[in-house]
Amino acid sequence: MKVTVNGFWGGYPAAEGATSSYLISSNGFDLLVDLGSGALSKLQSKMNVMELDSVIISHYHFDHVADIGVMQYAWKVQNILHNTNRTLPIYGHKKDKSGFAALTHEYTKGMEYHPDQGVTIGPFRIEFLQTNHPVPCYAMKISDDEASVVYTADSSFKEEFIPFSQDADLLITDSNFYEGMDGSKPGHMTSSECAHIATAANVKELWLSHLPHFGELSQLQQQAQQHYQGPIRLAGDGLMWESKSS
Repeated sequence: MKVTVNGFWGGYPAAEGATSSYLISSNGFDLLVDLGSGALSKLQSKMNVMELDSVIISHYHFDHVADIGVMQYAWKVQNILHNTNRTLPIYGHKKDKSGFAALTHEYTKGMEYHPDQGVTIGPFRIEFLQTNHPVPCYAMKISDDEASVVYTADSSFKEEFIPFSQDADLLITDSNFYEGMDGSKPGHMTSSECAHIATAANVKELWLSHLPHFGELSQLQQQAQQHYQGPIRLAGDGLMWESKSS
C-alpha cells in the first residue's frame, strides 16, 4: 500500500496548495480520499486524472469536497476528447442528502457507504467511525492485505480513536490546533491529542495534517514528539508512505 499527500491545509489552501486530499494506492488501484480545494490540480502532477479508480468523501465541508465539481468537468471533457463513456464512482454518506446528491453528474456516480457496515472498494476494506464535528463526518480505517491506514478526517479528540487506530501502520490526523488550545467547538484536534492517540493505539507512524494557517507549523511536530516516540511527519505536498512489503 502507498499513501501520498495530495492536499493538507485546513479550511482553505495556502498559495499553490490544496486542502484535504490523500491518494491511496494498492495492486494497481488508486483511491482518492477527500477532494478539497486545489486537489484536482495537485492530483494531475501525480497521475492522469482518468487513471483514478474511485473517490471517497469523509464529509461535505468545502475544504473536503470543493473540487468535486471540477473533477466532474474533467471527466466530462476527457470522455468527450477520447470518445469514451467512463464513470467515476464517488463514495459518500447520505446523512447530508444534498451533499450526496451532488456526487452524481454525467460521468460521476454517487455511491452510498453505510458507516455501520463498512465498504470494500477495489483492494481496500474500509471501516468507519463517526467523529466529533459540527456535521456528520467519518474517520476511516483503510486496509489491504499488507497494511492499515487510519485517517481521522475532521474531529475534536475522542477516546474511540484509540481502539479504532489500534496497531495501525499509519495514522493521519486532524492537527488544526497547537497544544493547550481548545478545538472542541470547531471540531478539530491539537498536536498533543493526536500524539496521545498514536501512543495509546501503538501506531507505527504519525502524520500531522489538516494544518492551520497560523503559528509556526514546526511547533506542531515538536509538541507531538513530547507525547509520541515513533516517527512523526508534518504533512506536505507529495509526502509519501509505503508499507514495507510494497
